[in-house]
Amino acid sequence: MTAAPDKQALSGDAARAIASAFAPLRPWGNRWDYCYTLAKLRSDPLYPGVLDALRGSSAPVLDMGCGLGLLAHALRHDGQSMPYRGVDNDAAKIARAGKVAARTGLAGSSFEVMDLGSRLPTHRGSVAILDVLQYLNAEAQQALLRNAAAMLEGDGRLVMRMALADSSRRGRISRIGDRAANLIGWMQFRPRHYPDAESLRSLLQQCGLSVSLSPLYGNTPFNNWLLVAHRG
Repeated sequence: MTAAPDKQALSGDAARAIASAFAPLRPWGNRWDYCYTLAKLRSDPLYPGVLDALRGSSAPVLDMGCGLGLLAHALRHDGQSMPYRGVDNDAAKIARAGKVAARTGLAGSSFEVMDLGSRLPTHRGSVAILDVLQYLNAEAQQALLRNAAAMLEGDGRLVMRMALADSSRRGRISRIGDRAANLIGWMQFRPRHYPDAESLRSLLQQCGLSVSLSPLYGNTPFNNWLLVAHRG
C-alpha cells in the first residue's frame, strides 16, 4: 500500500459540516471548540490523508491521543462506519469529546482517559497515532510503536502523522508551534523527542510491517509527514 501524496485540507462545506458537532447549543455558548475544529479542518491536510489511509478497511480504529475525537466525526462524515475508540491523557478534552458524541448521536464511538506513557489499551484492528509521538521520549516511542504494530489485525492499518526531526525551516517551525501549544495550555506537555524517518521505518519493518511515508504539508509551514503501515 502506498501512502497518500501531499494533500490539501477539506473543503469549506465539509469542514463546517464536521465542525458543527462542536458548536454550542445556544448563541451565547462557548465557541472555542467549534472555532478550533473549523479552523483545523479548513487549514490542515491531516484528515483527508488519514481518511484515505483508512478507507476500505472495516477494522476497528483505536485513536491514541484523540483529543476532542475529531477523527471519529470525520470518519462518519466520510461514510466510514468501523468502530472507533479514542483515548487521551487530557481528561477535560475526553469529557467534552464524550459529551459531543452523545449529543450528536455519533455511532459506534467511545472515549477514555488514558496516559499512553504508562499503559496501553487492549485492541485489535487499526491504530491512529496523530501528532502524539513527539510528546514521548525515544524509549516510550519505540515501545508504543511495537505495541501498536502488534495490535494490527486483518486489514488493519497503522496511520501516523508526526513532525520529523531535521534541521529544515519546517522542522524549526514545527518545534516552535509545539512549544506554543504547550505554553497556551492546549497541550499538557512539551515535546520530548522528534523521530527521524529511517528509525521509524526500520523499527516498523522489524515488526513485520510494510511501510510508506510521504509529506503531509498541505498549505501549512510545518514539517508533517504521514506514515501508513500494514501487514503483508
